[in-house]
Amino acid sequence: MTVELVPARDDEREIFIRNLQAAFKQGATEEGFGGDEVISREDVIATIDVVGAQILNIVRAGTIVGGAVVVIRPNNRNELALLYISVDCHDNGIGAAAWRAIEARYPQTEVWEAMTPYFAKRNLHFYINKCGFHAVEFFSPRHPSPDSDEDLPDGEYGFRFEKVMSK
Repeated sequence: MTVELVPARDDEREIFIRNLQAAFKQGATEEGFGGDEVISREDVIATIDVVGAQILNIVRAGTIVGGAVVVIRPNNRNELALLYISVDCHDNGIGAAAWRAIEARYPQTEVWEAMTPYFAKRNLHFYINKCGFHAVEFFSPRHPSPDSDEDLPDGEYGFRFEKVMSK
């Protein structure tokens, strides 16, 4: 499975936001945490407007099948801030192929970070078993994320992952 990472154009920003929201909503619904809006438009915009953020479309055979927002920092401790695969493309290896493409695109990265809400079992499997991340922190009311309302769709419970890249 091969995919391309194509930087999103300015005129694709709204489509990216809508597609990401739809994928997140479907994932939450599958886990029994559905709602009208899992991740708000404002939260997505706040993420993509962070200094160093890059919006990437995941393209397979000329069709956008997902997207990612990565935050590239000068200290090479980078973040996979958002990642989605279109619902109709799940279970085809696209997510793993996209992650490999992201790693290859940013070889200077020393550590990748990511976060996901606690209920997203599919994400936990993906990050740990498919991509090689390690859960390094669990956020809860007793141990809140410094940005708890912004980082996690549920606002309180979630995991922070790291992947240390070998040189």
